[in-house]
Amino acid sequence: MIRELVEVIKCYDGKPITIMEVCGTHTMSIAKIGLKDVLPRNIRIVSGPGCPVCVTHQDFIEKALLLAQHSKICTFGDLMRVKSSGATGSRAASLLEAPDVEMVYSPLDCIAIAQRNPDKEVVFLSIGFETTTPSVALAVLKAAELRLTNLTFLTANKTMPHVMEALLSADDFTIDGLIYPGHVSAIEGTTFFDKLSREFKVPGVIAGFDSKQVLTAICELIKMIEKKEFAAKNVYKSIVREEGNPKAREVVNKVFEPVDAYWRGFGMIPNSGLGLKNEFAQLDAEIKFNDILKDMKPFGEPEGCMCGEILKGKLSPEECPLFGRKCTPESPVGACMVSSEGSCAATYRYGGLK
Repeated sequence: MIRELVEVIKCYDGKPITIMEVCGTHTMSIAKIGLKDVLPRNIRIVSGPGCPVCVTHQDFIEKALLLAQHSKICTFGDLMRVKSSGATGSRAASLLEAPDVEMVYSPLDCIAIAQRNPDKEVVFLSIGFETTTPSVALAVLKAAELRLTNLTFLTANKTMPHVMEALLSADDFTIDGLIYPGHVSAIEGTTFFDKLSREFKVPGVIAGFDSKQVLTAICELIKMIEKKEFAAKNVYKSIVREEGNPKAREVVNKVFEPVDAYWRGFGMIPNSGLGLKNEFAQLDAEIKFNDILKDMKPFGEPEGCMCGEILKGKLSPEECPLFGRKCTPESPVGACMVSSEGSCAATYRYGGLK
């Protein structure tokens, strides 16, 4: 089956097309299976804003570093390596150098950490898309139930719909087809992505992450592009249902509400983020530590870093002047090289995409 799919792709002799994948797991899968050696010259794949660490704006990193001077920080692993701009007065170049940082695998881990450290302020750095936000919501509800007074959440959770609309409505958007994120679709369902493809006339395929799923998605997109079929096709039916996961969305809606959010590369996108509702204000790090954070100025990308353009599909990692020179996995400059799901990290590790 894999061989047949590869042959279909190799036989494509139509006009040049560009396909964008919008999920960090797809980024890694596509690089790992070596699609560079499979795709004909007239098919190009680029990455979009699908890596949670990559799209997290530099402002959030600077806030985390400031709070790390006063609190115990809990975070997922990749976020620890994103570098500071050096402009906040933080003594740490990244969270790896902060005084008290603990990596966690689940937001619920922070409950036990706060209970073990009653004399410390504990701050969980909450990032991610629809896939991880339900577990954060459960942690917030548990912290509220236990009335923990030393645990807060610094949130930069984001949702996919508004950034996709911003991406597709841009005047310079030139993508011919989209591989939609399987994980997000499992929560949100298929309706939104189908509506998006129809409205902006860009074919899309919701796919999983193994070789068969990725290759099937590309084959389906080739057919849809040739037929000018503007819809979102679901080839990940074992996981993704039309209705998604209503229970997961319900728990998120109990805790979070839409807020304007800053995205790396995109700037502020209205209603594209999730903030804690007023009833959970006592758990909001932005509110509790307002005196520390209130005077922060906006921050830009590290000098020379093209991560923002890569997240919009305008550049490939190899087109960044820092890639593989000043910016490597061992000494990353930009977030797209820091994150294990970043396009630059995947390209560097597995040899690149076209």
